[in-house]
Amino acid sequence: MTPDPARTQPRIVHAHGDHVSVSVGAVELLRYVYRPEAAWEAPKPYIHPLRTLAGHTVTDYRPNDHRWHKGLQMTASHLSGQNLWGGNTYVRGEGYRALPERVGSMAHRCFDELSGRDGRVTLTERLTWHPYSGELWAEELRRIEVHDVHPASGSWALTWSSAVTNRREEPLRFGSPTTEGRRMAGYTGLFWRGPRAFRDGGVLGPGGEGPGLMGSQSEWLAYSGEHDGADGHATLVFAHAPENDHSGAAGSHPAHWFVRNDPIAAVAPSFAFHDELVLPPGGTLSRRYRILIADAAWDRERIAARLKELPW
Repeated sequence: MTPDPARTQPRIVHAHGDHVSVSVGAVELLRYVYRPEAAWEAPKPYIHPLRTLAGHTVTDYRPNDHRWHKGLQMTASHLSGQNLWGGNTYVRGEGYRALPERVGSMAHRCFDELSGRDGRVTLTERLTWHPYSGELWAEELRRIEVHDVHPASGSWALTWSSAVTNRREEPLRFGSPTTEGRRMAGYTGLFWRGPRAFRDGGVLGPGGEGPGLMGSQSEWLAYSGEHDGADGHATLVFAHAPENDHSGAAGSHPAHWFVRNDPIAAVAPSFAFHDELVLPPGGTLSRRYRILIADAAWDRERIAARLKELPW
């Protein structure tokens, strides 16, 4: 059955200086918050809450174990000696240390587009990236799209595109705690923090399952969790766009999945898991991801079938 366009056209509302919300019917699917927050948490825009079509929240915000985890956000845990992730910084041979002089920020500058039509909402934003000292290190063009709202399957799709251009006169070096010596902690880039109830959730990939997929490579990875306060589950599927070349083919930098279901629920398609990614002056790092947000716990066959229905 073809979804009714009147039911599936997302609506966009802009609370100037604070956030943009996207809703379908009575459900706010997401709130994109761009006001700056605490310096120690590496201020940057983020999505929270993120919800299923049934209205169940699938992100966490400032949990007591990591106050700088805020829903879904673009991060850079190690960037040429700076921390655009937030909180303590992992230092080789020393572990995590409180180094506020290394905590930077990503700043909202303007929206080029906020639109809703043809079953899709588009948010296009310009941002700047800064070290603690405040100078300009990078400019980002970000595009977030809400689309393919599909009540019959209980799912909708979010596509996140980021193009980060180095504005320094020297290379930008993207890394992670793993590139600094901490084993299997390669988090950086687009990062999702799930609700506390999603701990011990199911992790599924095209050819495997479970938290052992940490550090693996594949076109997609899914996380299913069970709600507190409401019956049932939700599934989030994280997928690479074809041009990302997640395997490192054609000379691009390889991507590996960062995924945990204990002690927290978290997923990131890390672009600097095992090795640094070096962006030369004037160079642009472009990545595009799709996140399928679905009610219920989906199996591999259902995920693969729905992804096939969503061409890039």
